[in-house]
Amino acid sequence: MLAHAGAADESLSVVLLFVALWVGWVGWSRIKGKAFPRLPAWAGPGLIAAAAAVAVSAAVVPRALFPGTPTAVPSAAAAGPRPASSASLSFRDPPDGGVVTADEVEVVLDLQGGRIVDTASTVLTPDTGHVHLVLDGELVSMTYGLVQVVDLRDMPPGQHTLHAEYVAADHAPFDPRVTAAVRFEIEGP
Repeated sequence: MLAHAGAADESLSVVLLFVALWVGWVGWSRIKGKAFPRLPAWAGPGLIAAAAAVAVSAAVVPRALFPGTPTAVPSAAAAGPRPASSASLSFRDPPDGGVVTADEVEVVLDLQGGRIVDTASTVLTPDTGHVHLVLDGELVSMTYGLVQVVDLRDMPPGQHTLHAEYVAADHAPFDPRVTAAVRFEIEGP
């Protein structure tokens, strides 16, 4: 899961997952005969099936209800003019050209002239936003901080590129973009 929170689609997904867990627990408790004696015995498997359906809907329904919510790095041009930001972003860790020998890398960023905010919003200011991290072209994190641990277990040995972008509160980029990049090597076994 991405390190991110606050958008309506994510909130709905979390609620649906909690509903699925609760309904599944009720069904499992009924099957085991431990609780809910007023429910018929056949309700247990039905509730577990319903819980599975709700859990699946947690991934589908929010995207259908909130189609404009970004699921990947937003395109260069969002609808309408984009705010300009005077912020600058750079990597403290990992060092450019460094070698990583672990299954994860701690990413430490330095943001000057900008402030991290922890909610998604359509009210845009040039000095508030959050950070998107992209590893080898794949979005790995939308984070409300400047320190993030990135999992490298599925990455092959060799050269890799990590991009960071300070984006506006609506997940779309500033104009011009506020980015930084480092290349690092994952050492093989």
